[in-house]
Amino acid sequence: MSNPNKLKITIVGAGSISFCPCILGDILLSDRLNEVPLEICLMDISEDALVLSSKYADAAIKASNRTPSISSTTNLEKALEGADYVITAIEVNRYHYWSMDFHIPRKYGFKQIYGENGGPGGMFHALRNMGPMLHIAKTMEKICPGAWLINFTNPEAKLVEALSKLTKIKVVGLCHGIGMGLKQLSELLEVSREDLETTACGLNHFGWFQSIKNKKTGEDLYPVLRKREQQAQWLAQWDEIALSRFMLRTYGLWPYPGTNHIGEYISWREELLASSRFQYFFNPIEGEPWKTGKIPTFIYDLESDATSIPLFSEKNVKIAIPEYEERFMFENNKLKPSGEVAIPIIEALAFDTAIEIDTVNMPNKGCIPGLPEDMVVELPAVVDGLGIHPKKMEPLPEAITTMIRTQGAIHTLVIEAYAEQSRNKLLQAVLLDPTVSTYHNAVAMINEMCEFQKEILPPLYW
Repeated sequence: MSNPNKLKITIVGAGSISFCPCILGDILLSDRLNEVPLEICLMDISEDALVLSSKYADAAIKASNRTPSISSTTNLEKALEGADYVITAIEVNRYHYWSMDFHIPRKYGFKQIYGENGGPGGMFHALRNMGPMLHIAKTMEKICPGAWLINFTNPEAKLVEALSKLTKIKVVGLCHGIGMGLKQLSELLEVSREDLETTACGLNHFGWFQSIKNKKTGEDLYPVLRKREQQAQWLAQWDEIALSRFMLRTYGLWPYPGTNHIGEYISWREELLASSRFQYFFNPIEGEPWKTGKIPTFIYDLESDATSIPLFSEKNVKIAIPEYEERFMFENNKLKPSGEVAIPIIEALAFDTAIEIDTVNMPNKGCIPGLPEDMVVELPAVVDGLGIHPKKMEPLPEAITTMIRTQGAIHTLVIEAYAEQSRNKLLQAVLLDPTVSTYHNAVAMINEMCEFQKEILPPLYW
């Protein structure tokens, strides 16, 4: 598309507290998008969520002095009519199901330190979201087959791969994990993020910086990074970067985004997450979190410093997650850029203005040597009016390539488990996972998870 005479952007999952406010803000801050008649449609299955996001949208439009057309609906087909771009950020009862994803595999001996994208928890997370995401994509095939689907829903790589294999929709997955890695590098090198020039690729939440340079001088900063890492205080930011430091020393490259996500894909990292013991603590006498609704503070949030909360503060009994309404606010009646790249990508596609994006999640197609062609990987890309074009990359070290290749096989098996309604294919994926304990535990874990999540999982049979 080049110089369109109108645009429609549909946000599916408009009740998302993580992405809807920032995406709406970025749309309204875009001069290019607001040069043409612009329609924004908010879609969510929850009417209550739509009320809140619509109220925010009205206030944001007023604050921005823009004049887009805004609508909201719980009807997916209506939301997709005439859509040029569809942005997805969906999740159902996130913390209820995550408490199972995180705790139950560990109960069966799986050495899982997090359960969002990797490990058996990540597999069930993918299976729950695969059905709704495929429904969205297949509905797009009927109603707006030429539209781009821009996805923020996790597990990013598994879902984008399922969409790319099982539908014909143009799809890209986005994640801001690389920004966390850049922040770490900036602190270690004492160089501003703006002065860092990096190239990175790998798997979503398991990416690797292949080159780190000073943008002003062109200096290779990897020798400096290795020296400064050796000099840095050993316990500083332990739970965030200790694992990354060991990986730098072992494999020669700095990974991103941080221990809790990187550690989902390897088996030997539990000792490098000191908080893992109390992150997952709950008193079983008082009941399991997915039954009581009392989610342990540390299970999802390692930034709140929960151990420093006063003994008798009200905060001591609250989940350390911002209240829903707090996310749908902006300060001093002004919108601020989010730093997400969905809207720059839409601008480039719609107006044929070439830009470079640090990372996208798309099928490999030979861009990263040694990885399957159809595996969804994370890598840089150029975007223009003809599409999104991933860049050819240098090979990663063999050990890293092998770890990622294993995850590619797991992706394939999880997608086949969904398509074939097969617990046996899911078992094959679980037994490949680096966190696996025993065969019997794997079978028991699958059966228990399928029972507890049967109302939201696809049907799966032995």
